[in-house]
Amino acid sequence: MQKNKYIYTFSYDNPESDLCKLESRCIFNKEEKNKLLFSNIKAEPSSSAFIKKRLDIILFSEDYDSLITEIKKLSICAEGFKVEYIVFDGDSTKYALRLEKLRDIGYSIEGDSDYYNPTITYALCLYEGIWYFGELIKDNFDWFKHKKKPFSYSNSISVNIAKALVNIAAKGDKEKKLLDACCGVGTILLEASFSGNNIEGSDINEKICKDAKGNLSHFNYSANVYHSDIKDISKKYDAAIIDLPYNLLSAATDSDILNIIGSTAEITDRLVIVSIADIANLISESGLKISDYCSVSKSGKRKFARKIWICEKNGQDSKQKI
Repeated sequence: MQKNKYIYTFSYDNPESDLCKLESRCIFNKEEKNKLLFSNIKAEPSSSAFIKKRLDIILFSEDYDSLITEIKKLSICAEGFKVEYIVFDGDSTKYALRLEKLRDIGYSIEGDSDYYNPTITYALCLYEGIWYFGELIKDNFDWFKHKKKPFSYSNSISVNIAKALVNIAAKGDKEKKLLDACCGVGTILLEASFSGNNIEGSDINEKICKDAKGNLSHFNYSANVYHSDIKDISKKYDAAIIDLPYNLLSAATDSDILNIIGSTAEITDRLVIVSIADIANLISESGLKISDYCSVSKSGKRKFARKIWICEKNGQDSKQKI
């Protein structure tokens, strides 16, 4: 019988499917399947653009009546609670019966319920013949406010990609020290700061650095931003993110890319590189191994895709997916 602590549900559009799976592999060491994942690893839904809900499992049983009996034994007391029913694929429970089961749980909890402004939300679900009851944690979408940052450029990566890059680089570990090596106006820095990750940024362009600091200050974040060529940074980091320049004003040549990757590899053993071209040969030339990879096309623009490369200095865990 299932003994995992958490159930996660995911939501994404087809163009971002591979990115969600890459993020999932980095956080949970396995892919979500059919937008569902069981794990013993705890992650905050609001730290990801794709994780929508996390059920913290309290009880589970193959027999529904036994589950209700066990819930009553817990003597749960909660003022302002709410109970939801999560419908997974394969659950054919009719709506009326779902409501009846929610009432069963509601009557098993001491306290007044509050459907619209709950202090705590519990949930019931059925998956592969097992009933699960637990506390439901949802993405609060507070990070949507970053879409209205005061400084932005048309070529900036999307918030969804930025959030995923932070999780991919940190492997879901907020204690890891990260560097956004070509931070631009700070899209990645904002998402990392929101999620509580330890991150700093650098950029060779002084005006862009000023804009990145302005964006961080606007949302009361305090990540350091250095106006510096990456080759002049000597601090060590657990991982670095490099969104390679590609627009008409700052397109990077092969030589530039080699210098950026090589300089960043001097201060970290793990790099997450974003490019619009196939740079596998340049990564190899830099002495790095590609341990994972995905491509993310822009919605409605199939010919434009960002490629995301996870690179390791030692390559011990390399599992090429190209």
